[in-house]
Amino acid sequence: MKYTILRILLVACFMGVVGCDNDSFLERQPRNIIGDEQLWNDPELIQSLLANYYDRLPSLHGVFNVGGMTEIDDAMWSGHFDQNWRNDFQYGYDYGRFWDYGFIRDINLALDNLEEFSTEIDVDQRNLFGAELRFIRTFVYFEMVKRMGGVPLVTEQLVYDYSGDPEYLQIPRSTEAEVYDFIYTELEDIKDDLSGNNGSQTRANYYTALALESRAMLYAGSLAKYNNLMDNPITLPGGEVGIPAGRANEFYTRSLEATQEILQNGNYALYNENPDRGMNFYEMLMDKSSNEVIFAKDFQNSLKTHGFTYENIPRSLTEDNEYPSNLTPSLNLVESYDYLDGSDGELRITDESGSPIVYDELTDIFDNKDARLYGTVIYPGTTFRSTPVGLQAGVAVWDGSGYSYETSQTLGSTYEDGGLWTGADGPQDNAQFVSNTGFYIRKFLSNASGASLRGVASENWWPWFRLGEIYLNGAEAAFELGQTETATTYINTLRERAGFPVNSIASVTMEDIRNERRVELAFEDHRFFDLKRWRIAHEIWDGDENSEQAVVYGLYPYRIVRPGHPDDNRYIYNRIRPTRFRRARLFRLGNYYASIDQGVLNNNPRLVRNPYH
Repeated sequence: MKYTILRILLVACFMGVVGCDNDSFLERQPRNIIGDEQLWNDPELIQSLLANYYDRLPSLHGVFNVGGMTEIDDAMWSGHFDQNWRNDFQYGYDYGRFWDYGFIRDINLALDNLEEFSTEIDVDQRNLFGAELRFIRTFVYFEMVKRMGGVPLVTEQLVYDYSGDPEYLQIPRSTEAEVYDFIYTELEDIKDDLSGNNGSQTRANYYTALALESRAMLYAGSLAKYNNLMDNPITLPGGEVGIPAGRANEFYTRSLEATQEILQNGNYALYNENPDRGMNFYEMLMDKSSNEVIFAKDFQNSLKTHGFTYENIPRSLTEDNEYPSNLTPSLNLVESYDYLDGSDGELRITDESGSPIVYDELTDIFDNKDARLYGTVIYPGTTFRSTPVGLQAGVAVWDGSGYSYETSQTLGSTYEDGGLWTGADGPQDNAQFVSNTGFYIRKFLSNASGASLRGVASENWWPWFRLGEIYLNGAEAAFELGQTETATTYINTLRERAGFPVNSIASVTMEDIRNERRVELAFEDHRFFDLKRWRIAHEIWDGDENSEQAVVYGLYPYRIVRPGHPDDNRYIYNRIRPTRFRRARLFRLGNYYASIDQGVLNNNPRLVRNPYH
């Protein structure tokens, strides 16, 4: 009976018998779909879309990519054995590949819709939203060009007309130089419209555009210079790979100009809140009130968190995690940090005769080091969350003529003399979920309560751009343009923040600049690309099993057991190659540009392959 009544009512509505309003009944807007007019005239909805796009900004080893950070020479993988391939691999030709035209299409579609449908919002607001979309698109193109070389520049929707001929959709690759020029032109064109976001550290603003200019133009300049200094420059006949050497100074000048505008006019300053230089460097990336950070990807417990602390907390400090300590920094990185007296950063492990140097305390070997080391790495004798991190590999027992090194498989165990045998945090060779190198990471590791709990996780942010990098970009660009005094000033400014005396470098060299980038920006997704653009990656990571650079090394501390002797209960160190690090890094000429996926090549015959592929 009820179905009969329903049918009668429906018929009555269609016939207008019971006064049904067709507009309200048959043509009502669905409640679960937002129309274009609604979306593009509602600033809050547009901001939600932008938030999604900001979240999709790509990186290689960045945004807390723990595994990726262990695939260069600054760290190794000490986590589950199932992922030990990270210690046993050579860079494939697809390494770092990034070709995301789906994202480009989404941005182009959003720009078209903003232009067509946003008729009810303020013009300045609409221009700001459009500039943000273009900034994101420019950022994506930079990520593509620095990995792939020249890529197709697509700035409008490509819509298939179902004619059966897709050739007009097959856009060829632009030259590498053209893509960098596009990046510069776009940023120059949109930076004023982005001024409405000045003061924001999580949305693109005027100075964010300049920061991307500073970085991208530096890359282009170094590619133009150093690629052409190779015995066999890496190029393609059409310029898809290879920038003319004559353009190097033009790109360096663009980078320096953007850098200096940020330094002179931006409301940013190097973080200097804690007189303890090491803790100051650590806190710089943890304190969200820091005005050193120009642009960041934010995380909040109530919205979105990340698991970096959960994955890398020292073993003894875990809260509910059976799989900690995945990323463990290398001795290679630790020795990149110079001593404050200006001497080389190599640690004093043995004396001139080859005998081990004895230290009263575990930390003595690191005394007077660049404070950025403490802010980046947890090394023996230090603490985290005000709790000692127990790093001791074992005991060195005197046998009458030398030391015998004894370790325990039980972490935190006691030796027969009543003292500590192997520390609660190792290091242990050929073990999982404990440091294999003798170090843990401090940088980005949250000291907040519950940050290493599975259900809480971390909310510290990821810095896309910060002032420390801008100083380094400026130093390098100035140096390449012959402005050595300016370059030296910029480098010394950073070094003073790290505890070095004023003017610790009299006249900076390119080697100084390269090392400063390594120690200042460690684990911030720069080193892989820096070595590539300087065209030295194949020299550093040369696959040589005896290499000081292609092989990751560790440092193991031992407590001396020598009753009755002054050295009893003091410490010596041993340099080791961890067993789990099985193969020297090998970067080949074909790795300077990642390969294009065969499926992409099949779909677009106008694309040319990258060299050596």
